[in-house]
Amino acid sequence: MIPVFVVFALMEAQWAQIVALVVFCAASLTDMLDGQIARRRGLVTNFGKFIDPIADKLLVMSALVVLVGQGRMPSWVCILMLAREFAISGFRLVAADAGKVIAAGWLGKIKTVTQMAAVILLLLLTPVSGEPLCGQPGVIIADAVMYVSAAMTVWSGVDYIVRNFSLIHDF
Repeated sequence: MIPVFVVFALMEAQWAQIVALVVFCAASLTDMLDGQIARRRGLVTNFGKFIDPIADKLLVMSALVVLVGQGRMPSWVCILMLAREFAISGFRLVAADAGKVIAAGWLGKIKTVTQMAAVILLLLLTPVSGEPLCGQPGVIIADAVMYVSAAMTVWSGVDYIVRNFSLIHDF
């Protein structure tokens, strides 16, 4: 769904932006449901623990890059979020080399939800062109959620490194 989202999100037409928003929401929802179904049915696998965070990252990071390119999000927020994802991916690679798979923690899941919420609100409330859907208050709300998401990104990254530091202390 990521390529479909990006194609529509890059179009300036309002209908295309709505399609991009719907596709992003559908992708986010199916990602969440997939994880719940896997846990409920005992279908959690090392492959799932590995691939699910990558799919989350690709979806969210694609959206953030599009939003930066459109001037709807500051580049430093995107860079911060990308840096966290690269650092955590590096930790996962070290863990995998040691034969360990590290599942996402609760803070990481909250981070992902806040990032997805920020993307949804930025897509909805900060248009590519024309007036914002809910005026300036809508833009303020979208920006506030984006900054909360940035804070969660940092917090969850620091927590992840602290909890798993023993995996790289000999590195």
